[in-house]
Amino acid sequence: HAVVLSRPAWLWGAEMGANDRGVCVGNEGVWTREPVGQEEALLGMDLVRLALERGGSAREALEVITALLERHGQGGSCKEEPVPFVYHNTFLLADRGEAWVLETAGRYWAAQRIREGSRNISNQLSIGSDIAAEHAGLRERARSQGWWSGRGEFSFARAFSLDKQPPRMEAAKARFQAGKELLRRHEGDVTAETLMSILRDKESGICVDSEGFRTAGSMVSVLPRDPALPCVHFFTATPDPSRSVFKPFVFVAGIKPAPQVRSPSFPQDPARQIPRFRSSVDRRHELYRRHQAALERSERDPQEWGQKLLQTLQELEKQGLQGMRELLQGTVTPCPEELADLFFDCVEAEMKFYT
Repeated sequence: HAVVLSRPAWLWGAEMGANDRGVCVGNEGVWTREPVGQEEALLGMDLVRLALERGGSAREALEVITALLERHGQGGSCKEEPVPFVYHNTFLLADRGEAWVLETAGRYWAAQRIREGSRNISNQLSIGSDIAAEHAGLRERARSQGWWSGRGEFSFARAFSLDKQPPRMEAAKARFQAGKELLRRHEGDVTAETLMSILRDKESGICVDSEGFRTAGSMVSVLPRDPALPCVHFFTATPDPSRSVFKPFVFVAGIKPAPQVRSPSFPQDPARQIPRFRSSVDRRHELYRRHQAALERSERDPQEWGQKLLQTLQELEKQGLQGMRELLQGTVTPCPEELADLFFDCVEAEMKFYT
């Protein structure tokens, strides 16, 4: 299937994305009782992309991931640095009709179907006993290792979570609970704007900008149940959603490429040479560079230039959200060419504001 991806520029996979069948997938890193694999296998981000390319529904995408996971395993460094950074993965999968959480520990996995309400994940195992599908040997693995007695209720999270969590996972507990609470406050009325505001929430730690780590990219998708209506996917394509614009993307024929958000390629790429990551390259795309320069200027002149820029960007985003509402309500019927140029035009408009 055709896919649109938000991904670290050095690798092939993606942290999140969507396909032309209305399937969306995103992943988070976790650490479990199963050892992480230093040897190269499939990254969780590879599995995201493969699921989107091969899955025509959320359930099919889940089956793609689990089949590949059982056959090839997961492993390899997930960071563009000489020191390996390895983890297992959890996934959110959704389409127009259903949603799933898939959590993994090595080649083992459990999946929960979300039938109502809202669900979030955040760097920790979160599936308890509500398991709709699982690895055939999951419970025997837990029993043989002494992680489950073999009697009574089986909880995937309790059996496979580490007794002593890494600091990153300990911090994720508060973020996970904060995300649940923010979603609960909007129960029954979760909109695209709701999710954008949650992704921008710094107090909860969902929007990270500290200790040299910053939320890299953000995505919100609107998936109408009516198959006659298009799915609309909003991407920032720049870091820190609190200072970025969510720009709409719709799958149509003849989509205009947006080279401004494609990172450069390198003939001698250190990510593709063995041993990997022995040198570094500047992978920032054009929008990223202009966005970064604008943020630096905003920090030097926050009252005047910074406030004015933020208001302008907010107005651009409002226009995109209003256009989406009109499109899905049927009050406007844009021609296919307009939708094909939509994301490109939004990126171009944003870049003009930065200059």
